[in-house]
Formats: sequence, C-alpha cells, structure tokens
Amino acid sequence: MSKLQSLFKDTVIYGMSSIVGRFLNYLLVPLYSYAMTAQSGNYGIVTNIYAWTALILTFLTFGFETTFFRFANKSNADVSKVFSMSMQVVGTLSLLFLCAVFCNISAIANALDYTGHPEFITMMAVVVAIDAMQAILFGLIRYKKQAWKFAGLKLLFIVTSIALNLVAFLLMPWLYDKNPDFIGQFYDPDNQAYYIFLINLVCTLFVTIFLLPELKLFRFTCDTKLFKDMFAYSWPLLLLGLAGILNLHADKIIYTQLVPGMQGKVELSIYGAVVKVAAIMAMLIQAFRFAYEPFVFGSSSDKNSKALYAKAMKYFIIVAILAFLTVMFYIDIIRYLIAPDYWEGIKVIPIVMIAEIFMGIYFNLSFWYKLNDETYWGAIFSSIGCAILFAVNIIFVPKYGYMACAWASFAGYFAAMLLSYIIGQKRNPINYDIKSIAGYVAVAIILYAIYALLPIGNSLARIGCNTLLLAVYVIYFVKKDLPLKQIPFVKRFVK
Repeated sequence: MSKLQSLFKDTVIYGMSSIVGRFLNYLLVPLYSYAMTAQSGNYGIVTNIYAWTALILTFLTFGFETTFFRFANKSNADVSKVFSMSMQVVGTLSLLFLCAVFCNISAIANALDYTGHPEFITMMAVVVAIDAMQAILFGLIRYKKQAWKFAGLKLLFIVTSIALNLVAFLLMPWLYDKNPDFIGQFYDPDNQAYYIFLINLVCTLFVTIFLLPELKLFRFTCDTKLFKDMFAYSWPLLLLGLAGILNLHADKIIYTQLVPGMQGKVELSIYGAVVKVAAIMAMLIQAFRFAYEPFVFGSSSDKNSKALYAKAMKYFIIVAILAFLTVMFYIDIIRYLIAPDYWEGIKVIPIVMIAEIFMGIYFNLSFWYKLNDETYWGAIFSSIGCAILFAVNIIFVPKYGYMACAWASFAGYFAAMLLSYIIGQKRNPINYDIKSIAGYVAVAIILYAIYALLPIGNSLARIGCNTLLLAVYVIYFVKKDLPLKQIPFVKRFVK
C-alpha cells in the first residue's frame, strides 16, 4: 500500500499543476469566447492550429518521452547516456522540422488557408519544436521524482500566460478605445488569434530558461547500439502516439474540410470551446499519467506489481466517474465559463467525457505491452481506433456536424480500449476487479438517469438535488473502498 500512497501523492502534486493550471486556463475560455464570438469563427482558427501543433509535437517527440523512462529504469542503465540520446534524437527532429517550415512557409500557409497570416504558422512551429525538447527535460524531472519542480514550472507557464492574456484581451482593448491613434500603432483589435499564438511563444521561451540546468546531464553520445534499441522501442510508440493524438484532434483538423466556408469555422468554434469545458477529465488523465509512468516502470520488478496495477485501475475508474458526475450535475453553473452563443454545443459534453474515460482506461491497459517491449500492439490498437474515428467523422460530420465528432471519439476509444483488454488478458493477464468496477458503473448510470429524468425547473432546486445524488456516489465510495486511515493527512482525523 505504501507504493499506492506514493502514487497517490505524486498524482496529487502533478494533478495540482495540471488541474489548477487548467482551472486557471478556464478563466481564458470565457475571455476568448466573449472576445471572439462564435459567429466570427476566430476561435475555430485557434482550435484548428492548436490541433495541428498537437499532432506535430507527437511526431517530434517520437515516443522518446516514454522510451526514456523505460531505458533509464533498466538495471545498470546509464541515465546520462539515455537522456542524452533522447535529447539528440528529439533535438535533431525539431531542427529539421523548423528548417522545413521556414523554407516552405508560404506554401504551408496557403494549404491551411492562412495565406494572409503566415506568422501564425511560424510562431507555432517554434513553440512546438521547443515543446518537443521540453518533453524530455520534463521527463528527466519526473524520473528524478521532482514533482514539486515539475508542478512549479507548469504553473509558471500558466500564470504568465494568463497575465499576458489579460493584458492583450482586457487592458489593450480598453487603452485602444481611449486612444486608438496611438495604441493602434502596435495593437490590432481585429487580429485576436495573433496575440494568442504570440503569448504562447513568449511563455514557452520563458519556461525554457528554467529548464536549462537540466542540460548539465547532457553528453554527446555516439552509442549506435543504444540508439538502435531505443529506436526499436520508440517507433511503435510514435505510431501509437500519432493514432492517439489523431483520436483527440483529427476532427478539429479535418472539420473545416468536411464543412467548408464560414459555417465550418463557426461550428468548430462552438465545438472547440465546449470541449474545453469537458477538459476536467483530460486533466485527471494527464495528472494520473505523469505519476503512473514512473510508478509502473519503477515497480515492474515488484512481485506484487500486477495487484498494484489492478488497484490503480480500479481507483482511476472510480475517480473518473466521480469527475464525470460532478461536471454533469453542475453543468448549469459550469456552462457560464463560455459565452451564451456557444451553449448550443453543451450537449456533446457527456459523450466527450465518457470517451476520455475510455482513453484513460486504455492508457492504464497499455502497460502490458510497454513492459513486455511489445509496443507495436499499441500502434495496432490505436490505429484501429483512429480508423474508426476517421470513418465516423467523414461519413457523419457533413450531416450531423460536431455531434458526429463526439460520437466518433467515443467509438474510437472504446474499440482501442476493448481490444487492448482482450489481447492483454491473453498475453499478460491481470486480475482486475471487474465486479467492483461494474458496481460503480451501475451506480453512476442510475444516478445519471435520475438526474436526466427529474423534471425540476428551478435551477437552485436542481443543483441541490444533484448535490444529493453526487453525495450518494461519494458515500458509496467511502463505505465500500476508500481506506481513510491510509490517506495522508486525512488519516490524522480518523480513529
């Protein structure tokens, strides 16, 4: 249980940087949604370019973030050499990418329909190249179990970003109204997307300064055998990562092609903003992932490791369901995070959140092939899920719009999760507590059905009733599985 307590502690710390950071970023969602109305389509531009950067970032890291953990935790591993090789590969890919972008910037801007704004492409290209190298540097921090440093730097990025966004979207428009002739010389109120990308670039460069000390471990290495071994492990992870990121962002990348013109930009603006509201599940998964990778690779030699993985899976699902119910039961309040002209898209939130739960379970299941060095299985599962997602989007988006995007993610992640579980139980069986997990799912379905069917018109009364429903789930959790005496801090108050 001490190992689970360590996992819990690290998840809380990593979660603090992720959840607090995302919560602070929530402050930007209403800021953007009110500054960039849905009908303008501007938020759709931001959504589209960020989706592209997420895809490119996955390619540039080439799976070496996970590969670093795997090889650094091997017996007699030279951590300095493993880290250096990871930085060399990712750094080389990043430099080649920047050269390709700068040499073909006009063609790329034309292809993405941003002919008048090639600066969008150049700024985000620099950001994604730096982010790729930061991924390895942050990986080293996680390997050294410096969770507080990790959290501090992530929060530093968020706080700096928020401060600059407040200047760009509140202070500068106010000053422009007061003195448009002077302020207009260096501020364009109609080019809002530009400032979002510029702020991202500035914050990325700022945080990189604090990561430079980690490079003290770097040594140029020509270890051909190590490179071949790491590359053999990482390339299936690349395919896995590409498929995974396409499952997350393919709809945002291809949406304007499937629904051309201003209608596509407007609908993508609505969908992109609403997905941000549902991001609490993504926060939970990200926090768990940051703590779980070092935990799994570090305890792989433990004779009780499979029992630990089973317990971790169970508690992840319990907390994920709690997060889902919390968002849905308080959606009447949470919806005010975005402007009212985006509210029509709120109907996709439950579908998107359930899809993200499937993604989290799939991530938990993925370690059977990572620990067995059979990462090609991940590439197979994710590719199948990605193919399903693309098919659903291409067939149904022209008719059903962004609702089809939500169901495509649901279907794609469910398929990948199911395949990973079936094959994994044959090749590396783990005794998951399916009966107990099914009990929590059943309780959640009943509570959600009551929430959906209760005809309560008054908002305060509905929120009060939903709070009672949420309390039922929490009480069920505490009575059945929550070891209060073993939770840090809480155990002080439990006899």
